[in-house]
Amino acid sequence: ITNYMYLSLEGHVELERYRYVYFFCTLAVYLLIICCNAVVIHVIYLNKSLHEPMYIFIAALLCNALFGASVIYPKLLIDLLSEIRTVSFQACTLQSSLIHLYAAAEFTLLSAMAYDRYVSICKPLQYATIVKMSTVRKLLFCCWFVPSCQIGVGIILTYQLKPCSFKLNRIYCNTAAVVKLSCTDTTAKTSYGMFSFSIAVFPPVIFVIFSYAQIFSVCLKNSKESRRKALQTCFPHLLIFISFTFTSCFEVINNRLEADIPHIVAMIISVENLVIPPLLNPVVYGLKLKTIYNRIRKIKIIIIK
Repeated sequence: ITNYMYLSLEGHVELERYRYVYFFCTLAVYLLIICCNAVVIHVIYLNKSLHEPMYIFIAALLCNALFGASVIYPKLLIDLLSEIRTVSFQACTLQSSLIHLYAAAEFTLLSAMAYDRYVSICKPLQYATIVKMSTVRKLLFCCWFVPSCQIGVGIILTYQLKPCSFKLNRIYCNTAAVVKLSCTDTTAKTSYGMFSFSIAVFPPVIFVIFSYAQIFSVCLKNSKESRRKALQTCFPHLLIFISFTFTSCFEVINNRLEADIPHIVAMIISVENLVIPPLLNPVVYGLKLKTIYNRIRKIKIIIIK
């Protein structure tokens, strides 16, 4: 079976023993992710009063969460019910690349949202002229186009590798784990992977930190009421940003120290980045932003009646 590598659950006895329980739990999480994100996207789409840059960026972030979840959950659900869990090397490379695309797009979208909040709070009189709909479209295009170019090069380099081992001790495909299976020189792929990771993570993180430093500086000079309103709109974004950054760091740690931590811990770390952010995003934005929350309540009232 030289064209296949195994996505083995053998290292996780608990999953094998209670796989039907894990299947229904995973299915419930996936359906919850779809429903929660879809509801908020639907609310933003239907209400023209929400067709503003901030809410458009929120909808884009939730669409990216749906994309990320759909890359892994269907295959994971199939594997939980299957006796033989295999995936072609090409399909495995594609899945791992799409997961990285989701993560990179998440960082760029969060940095674009930070820019929107920065202009809104620090330059309110110029907001309408700076953050125009044409600007929003350009930012959204860059948020997915730039990561897609980075991932495209990564796919080409990975396809050139020749695996000499076909057992992947993971529940889904991960680029770092795939590269470890190769018996050819991986210097080019590893070097590009570090470069791509640095470009995808560090500039957005630095930009978000800089933006919030400016925002907090301006807020300290404003009245208490203005400060409260400003921080109220920034809090959801800041919470999502911190959460996603930490879960991404945990995934990187898992890739580097996989042999030094228990299997069950490695498994939890490997999936939390695709569980917590997609669930947290709609909950935070749906509850913390009154404009969205009030419209969700109206939908709920209509359904009940």
